[in-house]
Amino acid sequence: VQLVESGGGLVQAEGSLRLTCEASGFALGHYAFGWFRQVPGKEREAVSCIISSTTRTYYADSVKGRFTISMDGAGNRVFLHMTSLKSEDTAVYYCAAALVFSGWYNVEDWAIESEYHYWGQGTQVTVST
Repeated sequence: VQLVESGGGLVQAEGSLRLTCEASGFALGHYAFGWFRQVPGKEREAVSCIISSTTRTYYADSVKGRFTISMDGAGNRVFLHMTSLKSEDTAVYYCAAALVFSGWYNVEDWAIESEYHYWGQGTQVTVST
């Protein structure tokens, strides 16, 4: 199984960017895919998640209304469309996969890093002011 992120880069504040996570080797409908981000010296932070079997989505409060997570029909790619970007969105963004089938019993668990079994290598997003 493999997760490969792309789409990161340098963008001005209030701009938009779309990240893509290419997922290979995952059984369709068995996984949730999340996006996390990390800045140097800080813990990894959950950003968003989508349950592949139900397409239910979750967002961190800090990105609600600005970021949108989605998947393609084949379940091979996960997207994070980021708009109204702020300097505090600057981070390395990671794609992750969790084997949860229809989701978590405790919905808040989507944001727990240890719930995810597979991780990509990350892509840098830098928002300039």
